This record gives sequence, C-alpha cells and structure tokens, in this order.
Amino acid sequence: MRDIPAGARIAVVGAVVGAGACALPVLRQGVPWAAVALLAGLYALCEWPPRCPVLAGRVSVPIASGSFFPVLLAAAFLLPPAAAGLVAVPGALIAYVEEEPRRVRRIWRAAQLAIAASAAAGAHVLLRGREALGGRGAATAPDFPYALLPAGVAALVFCLVLTALDGLILATAERRPPRTAWRGLLLRSLAPHCVHGLAGLMMAVLWRSRFGPPAALFVLLPMYISCWVFAQYHRERAAHQATIRALVQAVDIKDKYTRGHSERVGRASEMIARELGMEEGRLEVIRFAGILHDVGKLGVPTRVLRKDGPLTPEERAVIELHPEYGHEMVRGIGFLGEARAAILHHHERLDGSGYPYGLAGGQIPEAARVVAVADAFDAMTSTRSYRRARPVAAAVTELERCAGAQFDPRMVGGLVRALSRYGWHVEVTADEPGAFGARGNVPPSRRVGTPAGPARGPAADLLPTPPATGRNSPLTDVGEPGPHPRPEPGLPDPRPSNAQGA
Repeated sequence: MRDIPAGARIAVVGAVVGAGACALPVLRQGVPWAAVALLAGLYALCEWPPRCPVLAGRVSVPIASGSFFPVLLAAAFLLPPAAAGLVAVPGALIAYVEEEPRRVRRIWRAAQLAIAASAAAGAHVLLRGREALGGRGAATAPDFPYALLPAGVAALVFCLVLTALDGLILATAERRPPRTAWRGLLLRSLAPHCVHGLAGLMMAVLWRSRFGPPAALFVLLPMYISCWVFAQYHRERAAHQATIRALVQAVDIKDKYTRGHSERVGRASEMIARELGMEEGRLEVIRFAGILHDVGKLGVPTRVLRKDGPLTPEERAVIELHPEYGHEMVRGIGFLGEARAAILHHHERLDGSGYPYGLAGGQIPEAARVVAVADAFDAMTSTRSYRRARPVAAAVTELERCAGAQFDPRMVGGLVRALSRYGWHVEVTADEPGAFGARGNVPPSRRVGTPAGPARGPAADLLPTPPATGRNSPLTDVGEPGPHPRPEPGLPDPRPSNAQGA
C-alpha cells in the first residue's frame, strides 16, 4: 500500500468500509444462507479457472472480470441487499489479476462489487421486483412485462455504481483529471450490463420456478459461450500486441542507438492524447502510432542509419523516405486505423516545410501532430552514447518556441500539462547499457547548464545551422553547420535514426 498514491489508498479503504456497512444488516435479519452460499460458490467457481494451475491456458475463459456479472445480478434479484453484496466477495478475492499490486486490486474489486450488488438489490426491492418474479409453483407465475422494469433499474444502478467507482480509482490511482477519468465509462458499460441484467433475470426466474436452482444453472451455457467469444477477442488483441512488439524489436536491432525510443514515444503520445480528452478507444491507436512511427527505418540501409559523419544529399533523401516505407509496411494491418496516417506524416511541419509531402496546418492528421511532438520531446530528453540529453524543462521550452511553426500548439500544450501532472522518467538508451552510469539523463562528466563539447558518434556532423536568433540547437549546446539543404530549428539533426528520433 505504501507505493499507492494517498488518494487511491483513501478510496480503497473507503470502499471496504462502505462494503462492510452494506453487509452489516445480515446480523439482524433473516438471510437465506443456503442460497447465498450457492450463488457465492457459483460466482467463485466462474472466476477460478484462470488461476487454476491445471486449467489456466487450457480453457477458453476471459481474463477481464465482468463476464459472470449475471450471477451477481441474479443474487441482487433473489436476495436481500446485504446478502447480495456478500455473494461477490469470495469470487472477487480469488479472481485473476494481471497487474500489481494484486492483493490490493482484489480487495478493491471485492468491495466495489459488494457495494454495487447491494445497491442493485436495494433498487430491485424498492420497486417490488421480488414479488414480480413469482414463486415456487405454477400458481404464482412471473409478472411480465413488469418484472423487466425493476430488473432493468437494478442493472442500471449496478452499472452506475461500478462506473462511478472505476472513475474514482482512475482519478486517484492514476491521477487522471476528473473530466477524463469518467469519460466514456458509462456509455461503454451500459449495453453489456443491460445484457447481464437480462441473463440475471432469466436465472432468477428459473431459480424461483418449480424447477428450482438446478434449472438456473442452464443459463451458464450461453454465458460460457459469450465468455469464449470474449476470450477470442483477448487472444486477437494479444496477437496485435505481439505483432507490434516484433516490429519494434526489429527496429531496435537495426538502429541500436535509439533502443527504447519507440516505446517512450508511444507513452508520450498517449499522455498527450489523454490530456486532449480523446476517447479511450482512440488512445490505444495513438499509442500504436507512437510505437511504430519509426518502423520505416527497416527499409533504410543500415550503413546509412549507423554512418559516422555527415550525410550526403542522396543519403538524406533515402532517410526521408522512411515514413513512406513505414506506411507501406503497415498499410494492410487493419487494427492500426489512423496510426497508419500518423506513421506517414509524423515529419510534416505546421508551416508546410516538412516531409514527405509538405502538408501544412490542418492538412496534417491529428494523430501525426501528436506523434511529432512526442517524438521530438523524447529525442531531446534521451541520453545516448554520442550526446547528452537535455533536461525536461529545456526540451519543453524548445517545443514551445517551435509551436506554431513546426508543432501544433495544442499538442505541445497537452504534453506540458501531462508532464506537470505525471512527470517523465527517461531510461538510458545507448549502444551499451549504463553508458552514462545511473544518473538519469545527464552524463556524469557534465552538469546541467555547462557547455557541452562537440557531439560525438553517429550524429557528430549532422547538426544544422543554428537559428538566426543565435540560439543553439535543442539537442546539443553547440550547433555546427551541416550539409542539409533545409535546417530544422526545432529538431537539429534531420537524420531520423538518432538525433531527431524520427
């Protein structure tokens, strides 16, 4: 718990206290413990296979929680509110959790589901939903269509409580701004929870029928089919991730001087997109765009990427083809969506002087404008074997100076706000691990603010002529004229393989 932000700790403790308060009434009211035990055991059994050493990886079960919510909603329809909350606890505490800290995540999930199930059961009781379900016997048949109303309201309350608590933990644990923490959560959850509510109602009706609880178990068959479909989706997504990793590893192997650059650009791109309020589904595509923006370097000859010394005009022309190479490589990968356009246009400039097509202003795709800022920022703040990095504050100043001409001011502003909220942690990315020791992004031989000597390594002679204002280039303290026909003030080294971080 010590590594968890204070706000998140308060949220977790508050949820546990709230769940306990919801369960307290079981001490003073009659509770059908047999039904509670059966439903709780059923839900725990549904959540258990991914953690079972024998079954894990051999059965088609979903990794994400939520596929067996109909069991919890059936409990909300059949049991008093306090008892309904108890049904969720055992299953949540043994459920599969992918990320650390697993114990805290399980406790949070158990408390969250207990509160949601209790609230849903309270709404169902308030609308006399249990009477509408009928009873054990043909004489008291369910009251349809009225039974749909309390069930629908209960499912809606269940959804509202879960999304409210999900947004709370995002805002406190990940420090997302409130306007984005809850954005889209309810809309994405509403339809699945309505379907879960119908399945839960079916279980409750069969449970209360003359056939008894065994009949309700038949509802698990379509639920398992839906889980299988959901698991197939996760497998497909894992295949997408594996494809991206393979491409990035190929780029890192070919251009060893920028190892790790792609992942950081992806992370910075997602930070900018999130700060701009983009939809959750779009964030992943923007992150993919940042990760794969350099994939076209696979089509550039290795001798050019690793050349020591200045590039000839012909070699520079080859380098400037890498966005088109990258676009050709990924154009058939459908799940990348707008990331393909970002890969093609991330070297365009707002004033129209970029490449490959010289697009200007709004002609440049929004995703490409995001990646351009993230790419430049990481290039300036990364320590490499041939030059030291700039401090984050200096890199931000340079981005702001070039906003409006080279970069979109909105994207620069989004990065600045994200950095102030989350900070930025850069790892050494040099030819050899630990090239500059473990002192962050400044070589041990120099302090921030002291003039650096001429750049060494692959980018030594690639620095452009300093701007007319006399400012040095943003990636080193001393700018030397290079052989390039068009200087780029915001990104001094036009060679994408190393200094510019293309």
